Amino acid sequence: MVRSIMLVGVGGQGTLLASRILGNVLQSRFDVKISEVHGMSQRGGSVVTYIRYGDKVFSPVIEKGQADMIISFELLEAARWMSYLKAGGELITNTQRISPMPVITGAAKYPDGIEDKIRAAGIKLTAVDALSAAEKAGSAKAVNVVLMGVMSKLHDGFDKELWEKAVEACVPAKVLDINRRAFELGREMV
Repeated sequence: MVRSIMLVGVGGQGTLLASRILGNVLQSRFDVKISEVHGMSQRGGSVVTYIRYGDKVFSPVIEKGQADMIISFELLEAARWMSYLKAGGELITNTQRISPMPVITGAAKYPDGIEDKIRAAGIKLTAVDALSAAEKAGSAKAVNVVLMGVMSKLHDGFDKELWEKAVEACVPAKVLDINRRAFELGREMV
């Protein structure tokens, strides 16, 4: 059986580092394929990473209605990509709001009630303030590792030590202590 996870966010949030951490963990037990779609990441646009894993995976591409899980680094991105979840799928999201260009220019308004709309669609939602946890750990840039901590606690099929080794292997040494704290704070949030 092949399972599919999407990581979605805005350029600069560290979705690609998170995908490396998650891929590192999954590769300990499965065949893993990862595909990164950068979009307008340099201008704060959407960044999406597809991760598929199982006994044998032939393609990393995830179509609408096929994702078992979405991990969203920003609330509007959670709403934007939720149609990719299969029935019974799960969404983990950071509650942070990053205004897209139409909101910044005044051409649109950031939508209200996103979490309620996701729940109303029958999606299992875990919403956490990963930004506050990252700042508490020492850097707002550690939102990605906070979310990996949340996922590791909700889906404990892999030993905590394996996750910790993945963080150590993927995170630059100069910010490793901050990211270790971020990971632990993420685990404590759920």
